[in-house]
Amino acid sequence: MNKSLNKLIINLILISLICPILVLFIWALTSSWVYPKIIPGEISLRGIEYLFNSENIKVLINSLFISVVVVVLTIIISIPAAKAIALYEFKGKRLFELMILSPIIIPTISIAMGIQLTFLKWKIANTVLGVIIINIIPCLPYGVRIITDVYKVIGNKHEVQASMLGASKIDILRYITLPLILPGIIGAASMCFIISFSQYFLTLLIGGGSVITYPLIMFPYIQSGDRTIASVYSLVFIATSLLVVILMENSINKYYKNNKENINVIS
Repeated sequence: MNKSLNKLIINLILISLICPILVLFIWALTSSWVYPKIIPGEISLRGIEYLFNSENIKVLINSLFISVVVVVLTIIISIPAAKAIALYEFKGKRLFELMILSPIIIPTISIAMGIQLTFLKWKIANTVLGVIIINIIPCLPYGVRIITDVYKVIGNKHEVQASMLGASKIDILRYITLPLILPGIIGAASMCFIISFSQYFLTLLIGGGSVITYPLIMFPYIQSGDRTIASVYSLVFIATSLLVVILMENSINKYYKNNKENINVIS
């Protein structure tokens, strides 16, 4: 009974995920789909032709670049912050944790205007650098929180043992710490990429229309009711997010396996 119920729930979840994507795919290939037609009467390649415009490809590459840089910087910041929260006790620790989580607690729109004024003074508004920095803010709480949970599980006993045996800090980081916290890095990187890649308001505000990313050209078509173009953009958006996350996971797993082989050879 339990197996049948679990199978039913899994099938319902799969259907709920596949059906909307199927609808998007149909709308991407037609310009008209009216009730009560189950299948559209005409096929249109307008969305596909528009998608492969050179300007759209440049925007996609720009969005990927910004998101990947945001992920790398967020992970670099999150690892020491997560380690400090998980393993050490220090004065002001609770306040530090609260500050890390504040982008989730406090609505971003309430501080975004102040950040924009600051960026204007620093002359990084309307630049890719400004967009990268602002996109790190909503990603950081997730990166720190996910890696913190991993650190709480593994502790620092392996690092201490390696240090006592004479390993350098770089070797400890490369061969001990990174392989152990790899699940957290994969989870945090995947979450941060999706958040950054889908960021609309902050990119629009700080980028000032000079830095164009995929959501900035996708949402106007959704709001205007152009279902063909909106569906094409949505499919590419979903496919890109999934592809990058899969490639990221495979790359990190490959790195982990190589390090594991190196450890076995050394031992």
